[in-house]
Amino acid sequence: MEVSYDRLWKTLIDKKMNRTDLKNTAGISFNILAKLVRNEFVSMDSIYKICVALNCRIEDVMEFMYNGHE
Repeated sequence: MEVSYDRLWKTLIDKKMNRTDLKNTAGISFNILAKLVRNEFVSMDSIYKICVALNCRIEDVMEFMYNGHE
C-alpha cells in the first residue's frame, strides 16, 4: 500500500497557497514537507496539523493507493 498527497497539492492550489505557506501555517518541519513531496508516510499528528491549517478533511489531503490505484 502506498500513499499519495496529490490531493494536498490540489487543495493548496485551490487555496492559493504554496508549500512554504503550508509549512509555516501548519507548523510542520521542512523534513515533513519533503516526505509529503516524496509521497512517504507521515504521522497522523502532521496530517491533523495540515487539515486544521487548511480547514479541510483528510480526504482533501491524502489517499491510499492499492497496487497503484485508489
